[in-house]
Amino acid sequence: MADAGGIPTHVSVQPDDFDIGEEIERLARGNRDIGAVVSFTGLVREMTTDGEISAMELEHWPGMTEKALSDIAREATARWPLDGVRIIHRHGKLEPGDKIVLVLTASRHRAAAFEAAEFLMDYLKTRAPFWKKEHSARGGRWVDARECDDAAADRWSGQD
Repeated sequence: MADAGGIPTHVSVQPDDFDIGEEIERLARGNRDIGAVVSFTGLVREMTTDGEISAMELEHWPGMTEKALSDIAREATARWPLDGVRIIHRHGKLEPGDKIVLVLTASRHRAAAFEAAEFLMDYLKTRAPFWKKEHSARGGRWVDARECDDAAADRWSGQD
């Protein structure tokens, strides 16, 4: 558990699957002031804009990735009145239907929890140090960030 200004945060980059219910329980355990927990779970899709994939491979730079995710969690806790943040991102070879990422935000009020979760996902989608490779019958292809993802992340620039 990391601590972002007194707010419980947890960041994990791992090959193993996770249980969403258990993670929500860990986040909220012992804090009866939490009024909302927002969760986002990203899954490997079978169909992409380029066709059907058989697997997605995620690579990262150990140490650097965890620090980057901890930094963005700390930024979220500075921007919104949060009571907790959990980010779990998997790496390795994943198949369609597998869970890739979990973002949990907890707050006394739902608006802060929703906005912070969206902020964190926009960051993870565009700026987190992960490299994604889609595998299909045609071979492997590295995936670039899309313009619409960059535009979503850019809207948070300059906001305090």
